Amino acid sequence: MILYPLIFKPIFKERVWGGRNLERLYNKELPPEVPIGESWEISDRSGDASVIANGPLAGKDLHWLMEHHSAELLGSAQPPGARFPLLVKILDAQDKLSLQVHPPAEIAPSLGGEPKTEMWYIADATPEADLFVGLRRGVTRAEFESKIQDGTVADSFQRVPVQKGDVMFLPSGRVHAIGAGNVIFEIQQNSDTTYRVFDWNRVGLDGKPRELHVPQSLASIDFNDFEPRLIHSIYSRNEVISVRYLVDDPLFRADACQVKRGQRFHIRSEGAQVLGLVRGRLEITHGETKLELSAGQFALLPASLGRVTLTAETQVEFLHVQNR
Repeated sequence: MILYPLIFKPIFKERVWGGRNLERLYNKELPPEVPIGESWEISDRSGDASVIANGPLAGKDLHWLMEHHSAELLGSAQPPGARFPLLVKILDAQDKLSLQVHPPAEIAPSLGGEPKTEMWYIADATPEADLFVGLRRGVTRAEFESKIQDGTVADSFQRVPVQKGDVMFLPSGRVHAIGAGNVIFEIQQNSDTTYRVFDWNRVGLDGKPRELHVPQSLASIDFNDFEPRLIHSIYSRNEVISVRYLVDDPLFRADACQVKRGQRFHIRSEGAQVLGLVRGRLEITHGETKLELSAGQFALLPASLGRVTLTAETQVEFLHVQNR
């Protein structure tokens, strides 16, 4: 089968900390009158496999594609297991998320979980928006455990004010939480294991306190990870496409790209690639397939495509993610 550039139907997740910004910013058709915290844009999780929305394969899902055409989709980058290796989301945090951690690869199996390394791109932010990432310098494990008991563990986290365009990398083992007022493009390892350390003494959507995972969290936290910084790279100077290098990890590479209106350029698919539009309109052309992405939409480019043509219909900014 000849694959082509793919887009998927988003999977919306109701969250106690969510809101309606995905409707306001990206015209997504959200379920009415509920707080939507997550839009899973490209997912191959059990029970949450993204459904293809365009072309001859419309109606098939990403897991079916992995089962039948993984070589064409991923090229030589075959992941352990049979699932697509990345999970791509947009998060709308109108309240703080729980203080949490994801288990490192060497610890996860013993805890019955999966490792999760991820990247956050701040797509929209209020003036007061912040993140909680890493430990404040000098915090010890004993102090951290004591503060869990007395309800002040948030004081152990580094608080980072953020604005639109900021980026934070979060390897497994790094404690973190998204603060209120953020809309985030999240690129992550395909995992859904989260251990909550503290949840601000609030109740969940069912009116009951949400479960905490203190022993698993303490086993997973890197207690030498003090005050990590935002990624402060800048855009290159280029007449056609300016690139800002963000993350170069064994799991994935991610860059931000800016292109002026009317520019046409090409990228070559050597492995599976994801394009996520931050702003503007971008046309993707390959053979008979022509897609137009607008802000808040993502496309998956299979490895088998070879050269793909992109045209900036307006001034555009997008994330370019390459699976490893």
